[in-house]
Amino acid sequence: DKIRGIWPSPRNPKGFEKQMMIWRQLMNKGTRIIFVCRHEGRYLGEAALIFDNGDPDYTIQGRRICLSEMTVHKEERNKGIGAALIDHVCAYAADRGYAEMSLGVDLDNVPARHLYTKMGFTHVIREDEDEGGKYVKLLKVL
Repeated sequence: DKIRGIWPSPRNPKGFEKQMMIWRQLMNKGTRIIFVCRHEGRYLGEAALIFDNGDPDYTIQGRRICLSEMTVHKEERNKGIGAALIDHVCAYAADRGYAEMSLGVDLDNVPARHLYTKMGFTHVIREDEDEGGKYVKLLKVL
């Protein structure tokens, strides 16, 4: 799990606080907003929206926004949290005038790809590869 280190645990009780500092720095730059799903003091998942990253596959000012860092804690998966986060960020973006939302997902991340397709990310912008491996850029009309 890429984000395992941010969740509080006996070995890393302050993991989330450290991640919050990083999130605040990113949000203060004005390039993204981060949503955290929390229930009864437990952090269940997160999703970020990026307003501009310089790549028109992902962001077009005022038209296309990018869903990034969509993650649900491993113990909380398959309970509807991911879908609820996606619904929330899509509504947030649509309320602010965005018409499209994009994202990138690793080709070998079958569960995430299934969720994104189910949630309307059905248009393939293109497949690509970087140092992390092969991935696909997907688009949803809001």
